[in-house]
Amino acid sequence: KNYDEAGVGRRVQCLKYLVLANMLMNSDINPFDSQEAKPYKNDPEIVAMTNLVTAYMRNEIREFERILRQNSKTVMGDAFIKIYIDDLLKNIRTQVLLKVITPYTRIRIPFISRELNISDAEVEQLAVSLILDGRIHGHIDQIGQLLLLTDKAEDVKKYAAIDKWSAQLLTLQHTVMNKIN
Repeated sequence: KNYDEAGVGRRVQCLKYLVLANMLMNSDINPFDSQEAKPYKNDPEIVAMTNLVTAYMRNEIREFERILRQNSKTVMGDAFIKIYIDDLLKNIRTQVLLKVITPYTRIRIPFISRELNISDAEVEQLAVSLILDGRIHGHIDQIGQLLLLTDKAEDVKKYAAIDKWSAQLLTLQHTVMNKIN
């Protein structure tokens, strides 16, 4: 808004950076819904970013990649934006992966790689990072190329039962030791 009022020529570039930051934060707010940004929505330099935001918010990975390819000069021409493209791709791939695996307890990695349009190794690497971050619960069967998901509530019950069992064994051990002594 301040750049717009001051008439500085870099306002379009600043708007691009705002859009980039918005996508990197995984925000659900479309920056072009604001009153200050609407006049620039159809600006030739901003149209690619507008389309990227739309594809990003809809989790349309193929559309997102197509827009990046078709508008490489506009998007990738900016060195600052180019630095963060890999992070944006990882974010959208993460969102799509989480959406794809939601209804499954076991899912083939090659299926996920087709959905995300990346290699099996990249899917595996992404799944490992999500497992380690605690965003998905499960493990990877590398031989069978499966992502096996577990229900966290089920795990909690299992560990509670094991904990109870170990406490009972400890009590039994103390009882036996007292009778021996």
